[in-house]
Amino acid sequence: MTRKMTITSVLVALNVVLSMFIIIPIGPIRAAPVQHLINVLSVVFTGPWAIVQAFLSSTIRIMMGTGSPFAYPGSMIGALLAFILYRRFRKIGLSAVGEVIGTGIIGSLTTFPLIMVLGLDRDFFWVLAPAFLVSTMIGSAVSWFLLRQLEEKGILKQFNI
Repeated sequence: MTRKMTITSVLVALNVVLSMFIIIPIGPIRAAPVQHLINVLSVVFTGPWAIVQAFLSSTIRIMMGTGSPFAYPGSMIGALLAFILYRRFRKIGLSAVGEVIGTGIIGSLTTFPLIMVLGLDRDFFWVLAPAFLVSTMIGSAVSWFLLRQLEEKGILKQFNI
């Protein structure tokens, strides 16, 4: 358990720091793929601790002013679905798909009530949802690529994963 908590702490720190610098502008969308990249890595390396990592990362980023309350539904639902699929099938690709579906579709849909509560224009959803989807697709693809490389080189086996 100490090992998973330590890895979780390192991933939270990486997430918070890298999220300040890695933002990809795509038209009106600012894709921030680091959270999704870290979520999938966290699922593979720590299992359910990925959900804790998503919560802590979102909380710290909000406190620092580099994140918004919309980080909670996207990151935590994405991490949860990625974990469920990875635990069930032990496939890195399915973990990445779980992150995309969890964040890009389910997570973005759950932001609509939050938009209403915060008193924002409902049309904001049509900007936010594509941003979630683009960000999670980029981050999940990069994490899949990195993890596949580690798997092919036998490094993941050294972590008893």
